Amino acid sequence: MNGDLVIDVRGVTKKFGQRTVVNNIAMQVRNGEIYGFLGPNGSGKTTFLRMLCGLLKPDGGEGSCLGLDFRRESAEIKKRVGYMTQKFSYYEDLTVAENLEFIARIYGVADRKSAVEKSLERLGMVERRKQLAGTLSGGWKQRLALSACLIHEPQLLLLDEPTAGVDPKARREFWDEIHQLAGAGLTVLITTHYMDEAERCHRLAYIAYGNLLASGTVADVLEQTKLTTYEVSGEKLHLLAEKIRGKPGVEQVVAFGSTLHVSGRDAEKLRASIQPFMNNGFQWKQIASGLEDVFISLMDTAKDNFS
Repeated sequence: MNGDLVIDVRGVTKKFGQRTVVNNIAMQVRNGEIYGFLGPNGSGKTTFLRMLCGLLKPDGGEGSCLGLDFRRESAEIKKRVGYMTQKFSYYEDLTVAENLEFIARIYGVADRKSAVEKSLERLGMVERRKQLAGTLSGGWKQRLALSACLIHEPQLLLLDEPTAGVDPKARREFWDEIHQLAGAGLTVLITTHYMDEAERCHRLAYIAYGNLLASGTVADVLEQTKLTTYEVSGEKLHLLAEKIRGKPGVEQVVAFGSTLHVSGRDAEKLRASIQPFMNNGFQWKQIASGLEDVFISLMDTAKDNFS
């Protein structure tokens, strides 16, 4: 195994009944990297995370997590991973400090008092140590959850949509902390729906309905998709959208503020379909496709695995 790889797995598969929710996924995440894991709801992201940290048994696959066989040595992996779930999962009738002490006990942290104090200080929660967790705002609950994940000093953080439901300021502060942790050598695998967060990751993977559709840096993902996008401005854009939606080569027509983004992966067909509308009082300009354009395209062309 490459010593620089914290996660190095391939062929990871999970079925529930006849439905394959994770289909032959391969992933490599380097030490100190922030790796974004993106995809629509129900795409298999959470299932994949749970298999990585030993909470769910895969049906297929091989490889390592933290240098350990991710299937046979899951008990040891659990000790070295911090996992933050989508839903706040700590005791709301305990104080901030009591929750942290409880988690420290679970992980068998040697000097619990010192570890709790360090966690409180690291994320600015000293003054809230006696506050009941249930009375915290979404942003402060997020900080508590992250503190609990870090209290046993893990080597890998698995964060499952950690910023859902928090305000923009709290999201930015959270990401600043994540980058500081990565700068200190911690590896982070994070799921998110926010494109601005995806752009803050070192590398990305996009999964839809259990299948990996694209991976690499932001530039890599944009290049792999081969998406052509035009920005359109003018009056009554909603009428234009109705006319061009569904034409050959037009895969998506999406409102972006006071403009439309019209995109497709077959540049020639797209151009031919929009040509008749280019001199009708609308201003057309070809632009670089953004991550949101790309991910909508990937989602629209992916095959649903529900049945």
